[in-house]
Amino acid sequence: MKPQLTSVLIIYTGGTIGMIENTETGALENFNFEHLQKHLPELKKFDFKIESCQFDPPRDSSDMEPEAWADLVRIIYQNYSKYDGFVILHGTDTMAFTASALSFMLENLNKPVILTGSQLPIGVLRTDGKENLMTSIEIAAAKYKEKPLVSEVCIFFENHLMRGNRTTKINAENFNAFRSYNYPTLAEAGIHIKYEPSLIHRCTNGKPLTPHLFFDTNVVILKLFPGIQESMVAATLAIPGLKAVVLETYGSGNAPRSQWLVQHLTDANKKGIVIVNVTQCGAGTVEMDHYETGRQLLQSGILSGYDSTTESAVTKLMFLLGHGLTPDEVRKMMQISIAGEITIK
Repeated sequence: MKPQLTSVLIIYTGGTIGMIENTETGALENFNFEHLQKHLPELKKFDFKIESCQFDPPRDSSDMEPEAWADLVRIIYQNYSKYDGFVILHGTDTMAFTASALSFMLENLNKPVILTGSQLPIGVLRTDGKENLMTSIEIAAAKYKEKPLVSEVCIFFENHLMRGNRTTKINAENFNAFRSYNYPTLAEAGIHIKYEPSLIHRCTNGKPLTPHLFFDTNVVILKLFPGIQESMVAATLAIPGLKAVVLETYGSGNAPRSQWLVQHLTDANKKGIVIVNVTQCGAGTVEMDHYETGRQLLQSGILSGYDSTTESAVTKLMFLLGHGLTPDEVRKMMQISIAGEITIK
């Protein structure tokens, strides 16, 4: 029997990578597969099947809301048995949010879902899009002993493959736009693609892919800063329907020792609002028992976000709340790693 040909599905949502410059007008036009083949004749050199679909109309990454995440999950689920891997072309601004959300929504994922994009349109001479896309496709198709080398939601950018829910955008101008500060890169692309198999998250329970489509967006980010006023905190915590807060604190999870701040957070926690403490620092973890300024939060019922990114914490809370869990159930799940998003020592 002839072995089945490897296949990859490219899903274009929108964003810079898919914009093609019209040489006559200079305007940027939206992607279609014919344009991609024209600007990337190298695609024909792959010895496996590559097909594509796209959002209609394409969305700027600033417009990628939870319903768009659900659309992506539907596409992947409906085509899961047809393709060996998936490459999502996405704008860079909210790519880390989408990658984090998909890591929770695609339960029992056992195939590569690689998000990538570019800082320059693919039709521009110096574009970074060609290399990002070509390598993402190669990663999505990569196998070892008929099993995928990568089996989770990732971001590939500027020669680095990173776990999606560990990644954040750190640069609006340079090609090295993303970093995974608290988890090592899963692969590096040079002359060869060097994988780190021991770091890749794998589903070993043998269960089929289970898609999750529902989110509850009654979540807010509250970032502390010197001089923050009580009225600002009070107004935020009094938002009608608010169910969860991602509290961005200093250093290893510290906050001012203002009595009013502690009291507002304690009262919100007692009302059933889930509050998760994440550090404003790019790298590092929350350790609220390290300093008195952190212990006061711990005593107020605030949860540690460990080494979670803000993007991951926000989407995880939306995901859990979307399942109709009680505040106590959400608190319990926030202390568990669902898809490798936090490191618990």
